[in-house]
Amino acid sequence: QVQLVESGGGLVQPGGSLRLSCAASGFTLDNYAIGWFRQAPGNEREGVSCINASDGSTYYTDSVEGRFTISRDNAKNTVSLQMNSLKPEDTAVYYCNARGIWGQGTLVTVSS
Repeated sequence: QVQLVESGGGLVQPGGSLRLSCAASGFTLDNYAIGWFRQAPGNEREGVSCINASDGSTYYTDSVEGRFTISRDNAKNTVSLQMNSLKPEDTAVYYCNARGIWGQGTLVTVSS
């Protein structure tokens, strides 16, 4: 079965860190560009970060630049999103996407 499964979300205080993971089954992630997206309540889903397949180049939306880091682990067939210096406005359900496939999402809540 071809699917993506996100994990690593949770409740964290402002300034804290979380590491999200996106695990693929049924296909190999290293052949595809991978994107992380998020959707806060009442908002549209927005792109957060992506990593290319060919050269590993990365992209970050302005609001997370310098705080978030996307990376691949081809041996584990996963892509991670390290999130540091978290802010309340980072609260959202985070999704990964590859080859048009969406995971179920993982909730990140940043609150004191």
